[in-house]
Amino acid sequence: MAGRDKETINLVDSVAVTCHVFNGDQTKLALCPNSNEVHIYRKSGSSWSQECVLSEHGQRVLDMDWGAKRNRLVTCGEDRNAYVWTSEGGEWRPMLVLLRINRAATCVRWSPNEEKFAVGCGARLISICYFE
Repeated sequence: MAGRDKETINLVDSVAVTCHVFNGDQTKLALCPNSNEVHIYRKSGSSWSQECVLSEHGQRVLDMDWGAKRNRLVTCGEDRNAYVWTSEGGEWRPMLVLLRINRAATCVRWSPNEEKFAVGCGARLISICYFE
């Protein structure tokens, strides 16, 4: 990131951030404040404002990834599920993905073409999920 200015973003007071991810053009930020919620922030000029809160997970969200091509967010967490979030008309719609794992889903990443994503879990397994 040579030549890029460093910027400090103060969004959540006194809360640990479990995970965060920027969208493709870095105008939005998704972060998890160590809970079952994902907060979406939008950049307005030089400041950030909260756009919405996604709260479908039953337990703490541990990781997420934002697909730059199709603007979809995938989240996973301690509840052993993953959600694929699609923004339609300014509203985020969740799609539950049942992973059938017996431990917490700890990491998730989209494939380069964003048709599949991989989810790692505490049982040292990786689930490959196809999403249309």
